[in-house]
Amino acid sequence: MKFFNLDSPLMQALNKLADLMWLNVLTMLCCIPIITVGPSLTAMHYMALKIARNEEGYITRGFFKSFKENFKQGVAIWLIQLFVILMLVGDFWIIAFSGLEFNRFLQVILLAIAIMVFFISMFLYPILAKFENTVFHTIRNALFVGVLQFPKTVLMMFLNVLPVAMFLLVHQLIPVVFLFGLSVPAWLSAKLYDKFFQKLEDQYREANEPAMKEAEEDDERIFRDELDESLAGDSNTQG
Repeated sequence: MKFFNLDSPLMQALNKLADLMWLNVLTMLCCIPIITVGPSLTAMHYMALKIARNEEGYITRGFFKSFKENFKQGVAIWLIQLFVILMLVGDFWIIAFSGLEFNRFLQVILLAIAIMVFFISMFLYPILAKFENTVFHTIRNALFVGVLQFPKTVLMMFLNVLPVAMFLLVHQLIPVVFLFGLSVPAWLSAKLYDKFFQKLEDQYREANEPAMKEAEEDDERIFRDELDESLAGDSNTQG
């Protein structure tokens, strides 16, 4: 039957679903040591973008390729992020359970910081997965891209919160969250930012065509601090 041909829409959808499920399992397993959360999320976003572009190939091989290449920076960025998260959780815990009275303005500031951390996180690991840069520039560019793509960034935040809400509120969906709760939001997010990333890549290729040919032979993460200039030049023509 045509439905079960390898090239049929049904089989392609099932293959993509299987890839996303395996990507989710790989990510969760590699996050277990805690310290490796950063490289794991980076590798997940690396493969999520490939799946969104129909370039996935071998999920396991691509995942661990990115995991290895981004290990040091992924750990560094994750430790910074984890420190900030723990500080915020500690502050909110003190406000909620210490019995002390705190200024409402202070609470609003803490909430704003928490939202900003979440906001930056939407592009933090996708940028690390695709663009070669320093830790500081990666964080700064994540904020910059998030602002340039503001409506999409807000939608990405919703996509990432949804599995948590499903886990807490609809217990029957917990198995679905375990199988797809990380990879599907990452894949849907990649579908949202793919055109913008592609535009940055095209701009860089036009300006650095000789260097691009040499870099593409070794590593798909070919962008360095020049990304900042591409972002600045693209701020008025975002897609």
